[in-house]
Amino acid sequence: SALIGALVALSIISLVLSLVRVEDVTLPPTVKYGMVFDAGSSHTSLFVYQWDSDKENDTGVVSQTLSCDVQGQGISSYANNPPAAGNSLRECLDKALQVVPAEKQRDVPAYLGATAGMRLLREQNSSATEQVLAEVAKTMQEYPVAFKGARILTGEEEGAYGWITINYLLDSFTKYSPKEHAWLHPEAADIFGALDLGGASTQITFVPEGSVLRQNEASGVTLYGYSYNIYTHSYLCYGQNEMLKRLAKELIVESSPSTRVQHPCYPKGYTEPVSVSSLRSSPCTASGDLPPGDSTVTLEGSGDSSACLAALRKLFNFSACGQSQECTFDGVYQPPLRGQFIAFSAFYYNFKFLNLTEGQPLAVVRGAIEGLCRRSWQDLSSSYPEENPQRLPKYCANANYILTLLLDAYKFNETSWSNIFFQMKAGSADVGWTLGYMLNLTNMVPPKAPARLKGHRPSLWAAAITFIILTLVLGLAALLL
Repeated sequence: SALIGALVALSIISLVLSLVRVEDVTLPPTVKYGMVFDAGSSHTSLFVYQWDSDKENDTGVVSQTLSCDVQGQGISSYANNPPAAGNSLRECLDKALQVVPAEKQRDVPAYLGATAGMRLLREQNSSATEQVLAEVAKTMQEYPVAFKGARILTGEEEGAYGWITINYLLDSFTKYSPKEHAWLHPEAADIFGALDLGGASTQITFVPEGSVLRQNEASGVTLYGYSYNIYTHSYLCYGQNEMLKRLAKELIVESSPSTRVQHPCYPKGYTEPVSVSSLRSSPCTASGDLPPGDSTVTLEGSGDSSACLAALRKLFNFSACGQSQECTFDGVYQPPLRGQFIAFSAFYYNFKFLNLTEGQPLAVVRGAIEGLCRRSWQDLSSSYPEENPQRLPKYCANANYILTLLLDAYKFNETSWSNIFFQMKAGSADVGWTLGYMLNLTNMVPPKAPARLKGHRPSLWAAAITFIILTLVLGLAALLL
């Protein structure tokens, strides 16, 4: 009789549970990961990003999980040994797999984007370029990730993705409201411009007044449901490393046939040997009246800031613009500047060395640069023993180059100078093109709604299970007794 009673009780419980209201239970969004290699002209870095699978208007809310600097130079330096380019990535790939859960690794999209260094190598040796890209692809395919390709970005892509990164990190596109527990689009959001200075190229990107932008110069970007028309241009051979090569070449040509050449941008007491054949082998310095043969010329620093500025201006063809105000140099169209700008990469690192804080007047900046240029090599090397001895003598040239580029080429002035902010991080993420690249890629993935399933309230389930267990125990006890 006790057993029959227990069975009856279980039947009643089942009937009651079937009548209990069933609810939708929303599971938390899954976390997705992505990784991007930034293969620049002078070095390579890996960035790992993550975002929730339920996205805001088709664009993932992405955060940086890891950054890793690859040892050695950029992958373009491995033209004569392509397998070494692939092997150089392994240490950072191993670190990336340590931060991505094992069960998610095979779904992680992995990309490598090469910039101006590889664009130059492609002009010089297309076969070596393909071999280097093939080797880095081969290495990445050995890892348990969803390899999506290794390719060379255009200069305009590099500029546009850097612009996206900056405005994403500074909440120009969307901002989280704790009060409303939602992502909002700020009204009349301030959109920043982007100024990027690398080793081989430099980019400027901003949103101009719509009526000024030529249709064939516009790039369309859609993020968080909003569309933007931006102006972006990349100048190959105007990165700081290529600029130094071009400056050395011009000084050597002007002083030929002398083998000892005065360099106004280098500090007094500093000398640097330059192989003429190395200048002849670079696409940025190959043309011109270089001395014949494989001679070596010694550059001797004279520390003259005014002469340095004059020599740097000769690297730009300002006369190609004529009287046009919508032109930078070399005949390149640029609409009038608009808004505030973030200057990153080499812009930031050079001004950081000068210890220049935000918002300082242009006169103060000029004074700091002139003071730096007057310092002797002995003074600099003893004052900055921890600084890279190959980078230290170049700061005078780099800083004066930045002034020439921003003021004479891009047409910033005494007033608009205060609209430039030099920084390399925003929040916990690095400023650069890779995050913008990742954001654009997540926009291509259909938004995945949070998973749902049918279920009872946890409290009802707990009570029912407890009642069942007690009933069975009592019924069993009654049967035994």
